[in-house]
Amino acid sequence: MLEKMKSLLRKKDMCVLATTSGGKPHCSLMAYAVDENCSEIYMVTHRKTKKYENVLENPSVSLLVDTREQEDRSKAQALTVEGVFNRVEDPHERKLIIDRLLSMHPHLQEFLHHSDSDILRIKIASFLLLDGITEAHFEAV
Repeated sequence: MLEKMKSLLRKKDMCVLATTSGGKPHCSLMAYAVDENCSEIYMVTHRKTKKYENVLENPSVSLLVDTREQEDRSKAQALTVEGVFNRVEDPHERKLIIDRLLSMHPHLQEFLHHSDSDILRIKIASFLLLDGITEAHFEAV
């Protein structure tokens, strides 16, 4: 089941990122890329955003990836990914992540190289897959 979850994460490239601050949730539609073994998810944002302020205050996040656009609604899959934000300090690692994001999202070229942009690196802690209306599977990683 874990491979099915990772496969869905690899097939898609947009998610809804949920962050919190002071008990208030905040959701953002985000372009993303994953590493080879689906242990990390990468996104980019400006530093002067609510989501960035939130992850600095509370690094625990949740993401939603789904197939509602491709599937009959009764067969749609929804993958909830829980994880923790970690800063990317190493310049070489940052370049590799930017290259990965650009390979999936070439339209982000200018945004990724903007002086106010930063990488959101999310270390995945668990997956919860809703497969259809009633079938749910959980995997901690």
